[in-house]
Amino acid sequence: MQTKTIGIVGLGLMGGSLSLALKQTPNDFYFIGLDHNDVHCEQALSLGLVDELVDTLDEIKSCDVIFLSIPVDGIIAVAQQLHSLNPYCTVIDLGSTKEKISLSIPKDIRSNFVTAHPMTGTEKFGPTAAVSHLYKGQTVVLCNMELSGKHQQDTAKKLFENLGMILVYMDAKEHDRHAAFISHMPHAISYALANSVMKQEDSENIVALAAGGFKDMSRIAKSSPDMWEDIFRQNQKNLLEAIYSFENELKKCRHMVENEEWHTLNAWMEDANTLHDILD
Repeated sequence: MQTKTIGIVGLGLMGGSLSLALKQTPNDFYFIGLDHNDVHCEQALSLGLVDELVDTLDEIKSCDVIFLSIPVDGIIAVAQQLHSLNPYCTVIDLGSTKEKISLSIPKDIRSNFVTAHPMTGTEKFGPTAAVSHLYKGQTVVLCNMELSGKHQQDTAKKLFENLGMILVYMDAKEHDRHAAFISHMPHAISYALANSVMKQEDSENIVALAAGGFKDMSRIAKSSPDMWEDIFRQNQKNLLEAIYSFENELKKCRHMVENEEWHTLNAWMEDANTLHDILD
């Protein structure tokens, strides 16, 4: 079996976990890593996430597959630098927003690209956070596949299937609106919850009284501010729509509590319960 070279730009949680997961498949892969963070490079090499490190994009352009597991702004910048790719090279970006990435890819290499969003992650980051099971059983959204070459489509689908992922196809613009409500807004809420509690409570009370519900809701507030600032900026319009919708529901709750409309409040909560009829 011929060894395939896999280039990974960005050796954090997503890129590192990708390498660990692919190493567990029957395929013969050789992993080449690139990251601007020297500490991440050293950690990725010592943890066996990559077989080799390189310093420039030119050194990674010859890979059979290139994964871009970096923030959205970085993906857009890298896309402008990947000129003259081999027609059989497959570039897969893992950005959390898709429309701006899709529109930014130069036309001469658009067929090389597959724009994907694995709907997975943890609040941890960096190579030491990488786990082999991060992608298994999770959904990956593949956007605007008609713009990708046939070889690239087949390659990406096979790789994600090998990871045990569920493949969903969507238009990039549609994806970004859905992601704002289901992924991005919950992060905004978690950050807001953490800040509101920190401004009202001292650390001793937080430790003494914080139970499972609070810990679950505030957990993702530990996520990388740099990464999520980037995501919020790239999906600003959709995120604002999602936040306005959430604010309206919170205002309804406040109004019912203020006016002691307990039966109405109970019915409102019952409506919320139906979400888990879908999820469970």
